[in-house]
Amino acid sequence: MYKLLKAQREFLEIPHEYTLDVAVYQGGYGSGKTFSGSLLGILLALKFPGIRGLVGAQTYTLVRDTTLQTYFEHLDTFGFQRGVDYDWSSTLQIITFTNGSEIMFRHFDEPDKLKSLNLGFAEIEEMSDIPYDTFKMLLGRMRQKIKKSWKGFRYRIFGHTNPEINRGWVYKTFIENPPPNYRLISAPTTQNIYLPDGYCDELKKLYDEEYYNVFVLAQSGNYDRGLVVKDFTDKNVKDITYQSEMDLYISCDFNVDPMCWVLAHKTDDKVFYFDEIAMENTTTAKACEEICRRYPNHRGKVIVNGDASGDNRSCTSEYTNYVIIKKKLLQFGYDAEIQIKAFNPPIKNRIAAFNAKVRSAEGEICLYVDKKCEKLLYNIYNLRYREGTSRIDLPTYQQIKQSRELKFLSHPFDAASYLVDFYWPIGI
Repeated sequence: MYKLLKAQREFLEIPHEYTLDVAVYQGGYGSGKTFSGSLLGILLALKFPGIRGLVGAQTYTLVRDTTLQTYFEHLDTFGFQRGVDYDWSSTLQIITFTNGSEIMFRHFDEPDKLKSLNLGFAEIEEMSDIPYDTFKMLLGRMRQKIKKSWKGFRYRIFGHTNPEINRGWVYKTFIENPPPNYRLISAPTTQNIYLPDGYCDELKKLYDEEYYNVFVLAQSGNYDRGLVVKDFTDKNVKDITYQSEMDLYISCDFNVDPMCWVLAHKTDDKVFYFDEIAMENTTTAKACEEICRRYPNHRGKVIVNGDASGDNRSCTSEYTNYVIIKKKLLQFGYDAEIQIKAFNPPIKNRIAAFNAKVRSAEGEICLYVDKKCEKLLYNIYNLRYREGTSRIDLPTYQQIKQSRELKFLSHPFDAASYLVDFYWPIGI
């Protein structure tokens, strides 16, 4: 019935032998993304009688107005009749086929409500809009019992999305370091031969060059645009070996949830971040205990830097955070030196100092981060200014509630930049 585009066929067919296939169709406007996803959902429901599938997006409006309608269009094209070949329950939001297969349509705004499901496949509309935690939850739902009649069956999670403008979880999962059973299919709008003549030409007149490249040509976005940290490249990322004889620098950003500290070595002109502490619902004392658990036999000096406000007492303790650190580390045999400023400089100063170490105007790299500092690297790649301003764009409470990863945005960078600003300050 359909003559599929090359990218659509690549999306439907599995090129490996793993029991789970995870694919994302990344395309421009009109590239056939939703068409392909809903077609695959119906094909799976027909091929594997009794399979249970879930189709969802971050909001139900998107599911109802876009994805669900495309499912009905496919069913009409197949000549299927409601009440004969399938049933639709608007109350339960489920399509049920005569062979016992079910496709449920849901939103992901409350992912906890989906934890009891046992699924054979899941389709995600606008994949880059959902939190990574929701994606991981769906991975755990791929556990429907396989029937003997399901020859060639694979669990499948598939989604479709426009290219991301920033380095979100889709980039990290499908582009940066994908597992062998994870696939990204790129589909420019220009390759869709079924669009009206001149469609792409009109879009080219309408959009600026960058927008056209991303949302029509399906090219990756300019990930550096608006970033707080400039010029950070793969050359700044290296394997850094902890040295017990060298001085250990601990730089702190104080929050109960989360507590984010970075651990580093440094020379006269370079800094090497080799580890990080990122703990939720914790205390300063427990963060100290975690450092001593990881590095119990340190022989060099221990020097503590960080947020100057940590030297103020709070209503919850008679001691400042730095006094707590000094006392706690002393219990483990470390006489830590506290080296902090009398007050915190403007954040723009810290940012400028950090960027100068990332890469100087002469191209010299003096700042390195180990791969295991995942939270710090996430900050470096994603911390941005609010568009049109010099203020950092921080996530709202509602956004953090939907995606736990956002909780760690800004705090690891703050911890790392306090250290740089203390030893290599830049006056602005």
